[in-house]
Amino acid sequence: MTAQRVPTSVPGLDDVLSGGLRENHNALIRGPPGAGKTIFGLHFLSDGVDNGETALYINLGEPGDYVKETVEHFDLNPDGIHFLDLSPSHEDFDEGENYSVFSSAEVEQPSFIEELRSTVEDLNPDRVLLDPITEFRYLTTDERQFRKQILSFLDFLRDNGATVIFTSQASDSLSDDDLQFLTDAVINLETDIEGSTLHISKFRGSSYQRGKHSYEITDDGVTVFPKLQPGKWDPEQMAETSDKLSSGIPEVDELLKGGIDAGTVTFVSGPTGAGKTTTALQFIKEAAGRGERSVMYSFEESPETIQKRSRSINLPIEAMLEQGTLSIEEIAPNEYTPNEFTSQLKTAVEDDEVRIVLIDGLQGFKQNLRGYTTEPEDVLLRIVRYLRAAGVSTIITNEVSNITGEFRVTEESVSNLADNILYIRYVEMESELGKVIGVLKMRTGDFERSLREFEITEYGIRVGDPLEHMQGILTGTPSFQEDQNDERSRDGD
Repeated sequence: MTAQRVPTSVPGLDDVLSGGLRENHNALIRGPPGAGKTIFGLHFLSDGVDNGETALYINLGEPGDYVKETVEHFDLNPDGIHFLDLSPSHEDFDEGENYSVFSSAEVEQPSFIEELRSTVEDLNPDRVLLDPITEFRYLTTDERQFRKQILSFLDFLRDNGATVIFTSQASDSLSDDDLQFLTDAVINLETDIEGSTLHISKFRGSSYQRGKHSYEITDDGVTVFPKLQPGKWDPEQMAETSDKLSSGIPEVDELLKGGIDAGTVTFVSGPTGAGKTTTALQFIKEAAGRGERSVMYSFEESPETIQKRSRSINLPIEAMLEQGTLSIEEIAPNEYTPNEFTSQLKTAVEDDEVRIVLIDGLQGFKQNLRGYTTEPEDVLLRIVRYLRAAGVSTIITNEVSNITGEFRVTEESVSNLADNILYIRYVEMESELGKVIGVLKMRTGDFERSLREFEITEYGIRVGDPLEHMQGILTGTPSFQEDQNDERSRDGD
């Protein structure tokens, strides 16, 4: 449990491994062809070279020239890694007649093992990549002998002080269960048309992040996007906070009894075109005035459209962008896996010190993830729990389909995630289409129960006094109710 960590240099993977591999231990990376097993291992070796360590790559599979091209392509210290190429070559094929009498195991094993041993003893490497270890199967006559040789070789490397990664090509036709049993850690790679994921199924003597984590391979190498781990939320601590986020609109703040509590989750709900995004941006504008940073993830509109619309209502979005108090990230359909998106969000919170996160377009958010998960609500739950624990305020705009008629705040059962629900509603008043705004829920405090007229003008949002004499507003067709004192006064006249 006290073994030092050996970083892999794969961005995100060391987070999953709680700091990296355990020093002087071994790990198995297994997966189908093309999953990136070799590239993961080469990152590990390259990090050792960067830190002045000796790194040895034992190649048992791919042609040596191909492996070196891979190292050079990803700029993984091609001159610093020692290569022992034991892969089959054309010379082996040309001399194939020598194998007519003896089996492969009988002919190759002595010289093969001797070369491995002498190379390790000469170099005394700190890090070793054996790729793939399954080639050892062809040097033994039975499974028991295979397991014995693997254990002996791993013990030999451990005695020489090496931290080892070895790879296995996972397939239905050739099981590697025995290798998983023998190794200290197992990293599983999986690929399909929806993306690539990894998970840790074994890590002796260490904690690790459970679940499936996304990864991608680009020209820069491998990047892992860990599954977001929600922190612990203390509702009592949240209830005691005195920080309030103002909207900058006195009437809205009156509805909210001063504003929304910092670190809570607020839904701004309403039909299309009602002004949800504009209302949400009001809170960000006020936070920017205090020097706080916010990020807006737009799932339905481009940053250009948002800026153009904001200019038309005198909302200073462009100034906030220039000052760095706001960044707008457009999220295109199927652009990110859930873990890629949450990794981006985590970076914004922990590195950029963002204090408000706006998820603009709950339906767009869900649609964006449906290609990768059947439960986007679970991803949203992890996001809001993480942001709550980090003390970050979350605002989510949620579109409902009903323009008027039956009152609905959310299309699906997501309102339970919200600490606060601010809703905007279309209503018909005197044969004209108007809007009202109200508060349905505030988990951490009291709020005004009345509704107020809501309008977006060229000067910004205008909110009126409480509509005290209107009835049936939420049905979409309100009626005017006279005060009883006024009625008695007329009757007396």
